[in-house]
Amino acid sequence: MTPSDNDYRRAVDLLVAGELVAIPTETVYGLGADAANPDAVAKIFAAKGRPADHPLIVHLAGHDAVDHWAEQVPAVAWELMETFWPGPLTLILKKQAWVPAAVTGGQDTVGLRVPGHPVALELLRRFAAAKGEHAGIAAPSANRFGRISPTTAEHVGEELGDRVPLILDGGACKVGIESTIIDCSRGEPVILRPGHISPVHLEAVLGRQPAVETAAGAPRVSGSLEAHYAPVTPLRMVAGERLLDFINAQRHRGGKCAVISANQPPQAGMPHAWRLMPADPVGYAHDLYAALRDMDHAGVDLIVVETLPQDAAWTAVADRLRRAVAGAGQG
Repeated sequence: MTPSDNDYRRAVDLLVAGELVAIPTETVYGLGADAANPDAVAKIFAAKGRPADHPLIVHLAGHDAVDHWAEQVPAVAWELMETFWPGPLTLILKKQAWVPAAVTGGQDTVGLRVPGHPVALELLRRFAAAKGEHAGIAAPSANRFGRISPTTAEHVGEELGDRVPLILDGGACKVGIESTIIDCSRGEPVILRPGHISPVHLEAVLGRQPAVETAAGAPRVSGSLEAHYAPVTPLRMVAGERLLDFINAQRHRGGKCAVISANQPPQAGMPHAWRLMPADPVGYAHDLYAALRDMDHAGVDLIVVETLPQDAAWTAVADRLRRAVAGAGQG
């Protein structure tokens, strides 16, 4: 799916005018606004119902714009940019004084990323040509706050409807979960949110695996709440060896459940719905949000997810599911 020249022109015109545009990235669809315009950024928070102290990620057309947004950029951050941008990696850096507090959540850091999606990059280039070469688009996921992130244009329309004047359709997102976030603002790089770019990938550049930090005191970053990425339907994680007994117990109580699993159904005709997932973590991540969204619409009382393998390759998927379980059933 490639937007027309008119689509891009309309998107740039809306952004320059301080309006919102939903944009595809390789991770998830983002709800974009001119990151230098606090009034435009405020519209993101209003459309999503997002708390105003939550920072946003600024998307740039290239890493030559980084110094405009960040100061004291360490050498290790440039190494990570050279290796992984464009791509699903966000860097937390000390912000320039002018960067709006609306973007940073009132912190002294800013999150920056060059997305690896041709539609996003083309829009960013055109926006920079119209607004200034270092212009950026602030874009959290294009969904209501705390709900399942959108990985297609249709998901965005379902989530936000007429709250967003334009949705640029770039097809289904290739990665399917949000970017890895690395804090480079305090010395040694630290992972604040796991993602498609894993500690093993990072070790190849850094010579060591970076620490993972979830403790209070780290800069607040997108997607770090305990409850997030959640369906309205209650959600449970159940071990594979207990799955059949659990489904049977639900059925005997008269409850309808839907299962998300990388394994085939244990018995024909049960449960109410079954979503067979890829058995590898990259494929599973790609399908995760679409699966959660489909099962949320399946007319069931409970979504059951079979527990994931314990190895490190599944860390990012496990992170999203843990938060989804915490937030599910609160709609």
